[in-house]
Amino acid sequence: MTDGLWVYLATSPLLWLAGTLVVWLAATGIARLSPGNALLNPIMLSIAVIAAVLLIAGIDYGSYFAGAQFIHFLLGPATVALGIPLYENLSLVRSNLVPMLAALLMGSLAAVGSTVFLSHLFGFTPAVVASLAPKSTTAAVAMAISSGLKGDPALTAAVVVLTGICGAIVVTPMMNAMRIRDYSARGFAVGLASHGIGTARAYSVDPVAGLFSGIAMGLNAVLTSLIVHLFL
Repeated sequence: MTDGLWVYLATSPLLWLAGTLVVWLAATGIARLSPGNALLNPIMLSIAVIAAVLLIAGIDYGSYFAGAQFIHFLLGPATVALGIPLYENLSLVRSNLVPMLAALLMGSLAAVGSTVFLSHLFGFTPAVVASLAPKSTTAAVAMAISSGLKGDPALTAAVVVLTGICGAIVVTPMMNAMRIRDYSARGFAVGLASHGIGTARAYSVDPVAGLFSGIAMGLNAVLTSLIVHLFL
């Protein structure tokens, strides 16, 4: 019976959906062993394990995604669900509206401007610069911006994920070292710099940080799509 089940799974897209869920549960369990250790980020662990399995088994990404695309579909409802804590904390958001908008403008300009400046400094081609410029926005928006600027959406997606993982790893120790105790400021900063992955990390630290991270992620996606044209 076990052999029959394996034969069925090996030829079915369900193999990669089930495999992704198993890897995620294992990574989450490992992360719980040391809750304060940012290096045990479950997203980073899951990506590393799945990428290693695909490389070793010689499986192309298209075959993997055919099975795991249901998880990708759920990203949409999950993003919309970020509006629930926003609705529940409207008074807190209103009281921080002015500093939020100021931080949003400066953060978006810094994220795009510094990326374009460094890309030109290292002599990257225009297509690569266009691919890297929207790296701090959520993947779907960043890929659309990249495509519109004649960049490479696949490269953009990879850089977006890398940016998110780096942000999720460094945000807590960096904020602690800078003695920033306000969770609204901490969350807004990480959401602006590292989108959804940073927001997931912020929610694991504090609900208020997660709330403001989700707001920053949404607003930055809109603003980046506008200001990126100032640099390219």
